[in-house]
Amino acid sequence: MTGWTLARAALDDAAAQTFASLDAVFALDGEPVARDPLSQVLRVAVGSRRYYVKRYHGAGKNPLRRWLGRPRVQAEWENLQHFAAWGIPTATLVGWGLERQGGSFRRGALITAELARTTDLNRMAMDRDPRLADRRWVAAVSRQLAEITRRMHARRFTHNDLKWRNLLVDDGAEPRLYLIDCPAGEFWWGPFLRYRIVKDLACLDKVAKYHLSRTQRLRFYLDYAGKARLDAGDKRRLRRILGFFEGRE
Repeated sequence: MTGWTLARAALDDAAAQTFASLDAVFALDGEPVARDPLSQVLRVAVGSRRYYVKRYHGAGKNPLRRWLGRPRVQAEWENLQHFAAWGIPTATLVGWGLERQGGSFRRGALITAELARTTDLNRMAMDRDPRLADRRWVAAVSRQLAEITRRMHARRFTHNDLKWRNLLVDDGAEPRLYLIDCPAGEFWWGPFLRYRIVKDLACLDKVAKYHLSRTQRLRFYLDYAGKARLDAGDKRRLRRILGFFEGRE
């Protein structure tokens, strides 16, 4: 059984033909971008536009996912759909689907349109991009990140890999931030949600502590929490955030 969906309104005729079926997507050649044990990412040019094609040949780290639950590729496209529905800027999803054989996951793929003139924050940090030393620029991006993170968490959803490499920013005078690449995002409740929220925030601070001032990091947290100053609960949470990766770095 194969299911394949195209967002035809977001594609021209050439792209719709190129991505017409799951078979066509798995036959594509393109520029290799990334690879892991479960998936491969290609950059494919069609006319004047470029697309990222992520092809999965594994359902997830847990072998039971081949038969039970949501395959990782499905989680990834559904989470991008959540972001769009929640008003979180993300890559435009233009194609998605998977194939099962005898009830077992066989393969799947999703395609997103390239976000032009963007760079991920981790690359900027590695390159010592001068924008990270511009307090006005950092403040603008930080406010957007606080809003994006608060929107997710308010819906009991956590990214589970909320790292600088998954945050893209464009080169505009008024920078715009995008959240991408979320195959591990899930909805949580109770103590599990509180733990995952701390993990998301700790992942962000893991790089931020080397490139931003304490004042900038505190400003992000206050914007995220929607508060003017820290209370006792915030201080407890911050201690957990700051200690989350102790002994693991």
